[in-house]
Formats: sequence, structure tokens, C-alpha cells
Amino acid sequence: MKPKIEDVAKLAGVSPTTVSRVMNNRGYISDETREKVQNAMNELNYFPNDVARSLFNKRSNIIGLILPTTSNPFFGELTFHLENICAEMGYKVLLCNSLNAIDKEEKYLEMLLRNQVDGIIVGTHNRGILDYHKQNLAVVAIDRYLSETIPVVGSDNYEGGTMAAELLMSGGCQCIVLIDGIGELETPARLRRKAYSDVMKRNGRAPIIYEIPEVFDRQSQQEVISRIFSEHPDVDGVFATNDLFAASFINEAKRHGKEVPGEIKVIGYDGTETAQTLMPELTTIKQPIARIARTAIDILVKKIEGDMKESPQETRLPVKIVKGTTA
Repeated sequence: MKPKIEDVAKLAGVSPTTVSRVMNNRGYISDETREKVQNAMNELNYFPNDVARSLFNKRSNIIGLILPTTSNPFFGELTFHLENICAEMGYKVLLCNSLNAIDKEEKYLEMLLRNQVDGIIVGTHNRGILDYHKQNLAVVAIDRYLSETIPVVGSDNYEGGTMAAELLMSGGCQCIVLIDGIGELETPARLRRKAYSDVMKRNGRAPIIYEIPEVFDRQSQQEVISRIFSEHPDVDGVFATNDLFAASFINEAKRHGKEVPGEIKVIGYDGTETAQTLMPELTTIKQPIARIARTAIDILVKKIEGDMKESPQETRLPVKIVKGTTA
């Protein structure tokens, strides 16, 4: 039979109320009493009921994460940092992989609300589908516009896109192609595309943009990249808006007998630890993923505590070029 709070109180020689105060860190408790209660809990292998404590404190100390998929290196690394930071601050995490599916996102949101989470960090695409701002809940978005009232945290996508396009231009590339996701999605990441297009136009070039409809599907990536080689056999520069697209292009280039960077220069975006470990040769625009996670949580905690006086609506953190041999 599981031990109860009364059992802890009896063994420690105190009242159940005192045990509750020790567990919830409320009111003055002497070090001697606190030690007695803790020793009794350890001896009985007693663990506090988090549900009951959340009702008492009116906080669940749970943060919900709704992300497309942690199999993507960017979201995997982001989740790693978010979970670690939450643990440091005494929060548990409920992780939801939505695969950008509206029905899954709606179900996950309902589940998080039923579990009385204190706040949610969202990295999915579905703006306007879910009324996050109507839930009277603290919400922060990662590189996504969800509503006019929800703060957004991400990298300086426009600066990153500019860096990539200008580096390819300065490397002598004449036919520079952009590989991106679907353009109709309104996200801060679209600024990578806008920056590329602006640099091309400033240099008297026409932007060449290819969209991958199923961004997490390798076959979809391969089909689009094969079209690039068919329709633009003279391609000599590629800016891929994430490192997975860049890796797929490099693999396809090898299959077509093209040398990187000898015949085609390639630049990615994200600069995750996974990508840099598996493809150290890839030149990429590195996002400050740990800072993105820390900033998002700092803003979320302020919202949870009702202190949002100086929090910006959008935070753009600096990026840098990680120079490999592909460009």
C-alpha cells in the first residue's frame, strides 16, 4: 500500500499540515523539522501528489510544447534546450509532435488545456486555425505568427538570407536557386526567401525559387531537386532554407555527377549540432538555438506570472555563417 501524508507525519512526529507546508515550501519551517519530514519521506519512499499540489498552488508547473516533429534536427535540438531549461526552473514538459496537421494540433491543445498546463510554446504553422489567444493562457511562438497578441521568438531570418545570397554571389555563382517550403505560409522564416529575392534583384538577377510541398518527406525533396537539374542544368549556386534540404541537394548532385563545391556551391540554414556532426563540410547559417529556447521560456514565464510590460512582440536573435567547404 502506498504511504500517505499521515504516515509521513506520524513517523516525523509532526502534523499532516506541517508535512504539507514542507512539501509546498509555505510558511516558516525550522531546518530541524524540515529535515525530519524529508527523512520520513525518504524512509517511506513517499512522493508528493503533484496533482493535489497543483490544486493547492493553482499552478501545474507543466509547460506544453507543440512542435512539428522532433525528428527534424532543428526541432530536436530546440526541444533538448527547452526541456533542460524548464527542468532547471522546476517545470515539467508535455511534448506534442503535430506534424503540422491541424486535427492533431487541435487535439493536443485540448489535451494540454485539460492537463492545466501553465503555458505553451508553439512551433507549428496553423495560424488562425487555433485561437490560442482566446484560451486565457500564456503562449509563445517559435518562428511562427499565431496571432497579433502572441510573442514570437526566432533568428534574424532576413539577415541570414542576405548573408547566404551574398556569399553565393561573391563566390561567382551565376545561376542561384533557392529551395524552400510552401511560400503561402506566413512565418518569420519566409524572410529568408525575401532576403534572397532582394539580393538577386539588386544584382539584376531573376529569383529562381523551388518549393518542397512535403518538407519532412525525402521523396518530395528528391522530386523537386531532380526538377531543378532538369529545368536549370546550369545551376551553380543553391541556398537551401534548412540544412536537410541542403543535404538532400548535395546527395542528388552527386547522383547527377555534379561536384560540390567545384561545379555547384551550396549553403544551408540552421547549423544544428546534428548537421555539423554528420556534414561538417556544409556551409550554413547558424541559428542561436539555445538562445531561442532561453528567450522563449523567459518570455513565457513572464506571461505566466502576469509580467509582460517590457516583452517585445517579436524577438530576432543574431545569426552567423559557419564556413564549410560547400560554398
